Amino acid sequence: MKEKMRLRIAKLKANLKGKRAEGYVDTAVKMITAVVIGGLLLAGLYAMFNNVLLPGLAERIQVMFS
Repeated sequence: MKEKMRLRIAKLKANLKGKRAEGYVDTAVKMITAVVIGGLLLAGLYAMFNNVLLPGLAERIQVMFS
């Protein structure tokens, strides 16, 4: 039982001493990239719906009921 605790304590100390971590700049760049790509996708969908799909749909509905 004591040996298990010693091993766990040793692993914990090794993990706390480890310098592996992701920097704040890397995280910020990932967030900005995600926001920009999301914005471009939304702008593309908005343009597609307004210029292609909705006018065609309106014409089809007018043809159906005329």
